[in-house]
Amino acid sequence: MGNTSSMLTQYDIEEVQQHCNYTFTQQEIVSLYERFCQLDRNSSGFITADEFLSLPEFAVNPLSQRLLRLLDGLNFKEFVAFLSAFSPRATLQHKIEFIFKVYDTDCNGKVSFNDMLDVLRDLTGQFISEHQREQVLAQVLEEAGYKKDSLLVLADFMKILGNSGLKMEVEVPID
Repeated sequence: MGNTSSMLTQYDIEEVQQHCNYTFTQQEIVSLYERFCQLDRNSSGFITADEFLSLPEFAVNPLSQRLLRLLDGLNFKEFVAFLSAFSPRATLQHKIEFIFKVYDTDCNGKVSFNDMLDVLRDLTGQFISEHQREQVLAQVLEEAGYKKDSLLVLADFMKILGNSGLKMEVEVPID
């Protein structure tokens, strides 16, 4: 599975399926493998940040630089595990864990007001002022029972987003 020029065996497919908690069907995994091979231009078995940025949909994503931190150097199994958060079969907990990783830029297991503000800045660009961003974020935190100086952990994200009806899905085209 490390060499993208090889084909997936049934064992490989089942191993990847188990690794991603069965969020993708076997047919979807085969389609993802084909896409992975297309992205892995140098056939190294890993996808680099530059290879991800070759996807127009990814390059224009306001969070692309944050996502690259999670993506750079992934092998196929890790690639599928990354995408599994976007599967309609992924649990809400899995989706929230993924979101938490995007916000936790220094990987310390805590998300500060400034971490959240950075993400909000990426998402809103020049559409709202820095002062407006700070006000909105402070209000959201207050409504959830937190203060500006709170450091949120994964359990806090679960509490805040757990009843949100969060939708985070992409379609895996099957050829």
